[in-house]
Amino acid sequence: MTTLSFDSFVLTASTAALSEEPAAREHADAIEFRLDLATDPLDALAAYDGELPLLVTNRPTWEGGNATSEADRFDELASAIEHEQVGAIDIELRALTGETAAAAADRAREVRSLARSADVSVVASVHDFDRTPRQERLTELLTIASAEGDVGKLATTAHDRADALALLTATHEATQEGRTVATMGMGEDGRHTRAVAPLYGSRIGYAPVAPERATAPGQYDLATLRSLVGSLDHRLS
Repeated sequence: MTTLSFDSFVLTASTAALSEEPAAREHADAIEFRLDLATDPLDALAAYDGELPLLVTNRPTWEGGNATSEADRFDELASAIEHEQVGAIDIELRALTGETAAAAADRAREVRSLARSADVSVVASVHDFDRTPRQERLTELLTIASAEGDVGKLATTAHDRADALALLTATHEATQEGRTVATMGMGEDGRHTRAVAPLYGSRIGYAPVAPERATAPGQYDLATLRSLVGSLDHRLS
């Protein structure tokens, strides 16, 4: 069984096609496999024999993904946990805290327990595609997410440099408090945070192997993000 501990920065290549894994090896530390964007994802996962460990995501439509059935998407995540190359899964914070339907929240927590029993890390994620909340709220979200998961992930939409600064400050404060977090600003005004946030403690970066296959607004391509992060701090390269 592969374990992704996120003790240090992990650059993931986000993809819906595991056939891209060989092209990602030069720059990536792991693959984020988007089940909700893939064709026959469980078959692809069963056939996967790549070198890079997997962080598996099955994002629902209510948080920017394509998965429409709560029951099906959690069943797929549960199945993914059984694959030896899966080192982490992503579950939305709103599911874990019960802000969705009660049955879905129960299933989310059950899948989290399955993951932990298999030594598979859990990323508890929050996405805001409209704005970046005030810094106090960012800090609160990171505190809750890092308590619900092994990593608290926060991606917000930045509309100016003040938004980016608030996100970086919240990242630094969470890290200083001993929390394991991953943060990034979406959109053009947040793009630079994807390269800078690791300096403030963010432990996961996301990038497509090819720019035309970006899975979130404002992503750098994989090679560019690896170069930028490495040039800012050689300890992360």
